[in-house]
Amino acid sequence: MAHQSVLHFSTTGRGTRDITDAVAAAVRESGVTCGVAHVFVQHTSCSLTITENADPDVRRDLETVVARLAPDGDPAYRHDTEGPDDMAAHARTMLTDTALTVPVGGGRLLLGTWQGIYLWEHRTAPHRRSVVVTVLG
Repeated sequence: MAHQSVLHFSTTGRGTRDITDAVAAAVRESGVTCGVAHVFVQHTSCSLTITENADPDVRRDLETVVARLAPDGDPAYRHDTEGPDDMAAHARTMLTDTALTVPVGGGRLLLGTWQGIYLWEHRTAPHRRSVVVTVLG
């Protein structure tokens, strides 16, 4: 059995947005009780991550880490068509991930107690993002 949903999110610019509840709703809607949920973001300048959902300092610190690895406006970048954050956003996406797979059991996501699914916007300006959730079981 397969079920697919496309979820749409507006971001406020760089940072994380918790999408766990929306993905969980897509899993419930699928009717799958045992299987996997594959979550994929259809963009090249944002990503998905599973990380701690209790302390927001974790997500702020992760932002600090990727900012060190892929700083905005590095003079070595050639791709800057959409501004100083353009290439940095692409690099941050490559360093993180555009897809996640989460087990489904009992009709729900089998995330750990302190885990949440986050859409991670790497651009500084707000964007509209699409996330495909495919549930197989």
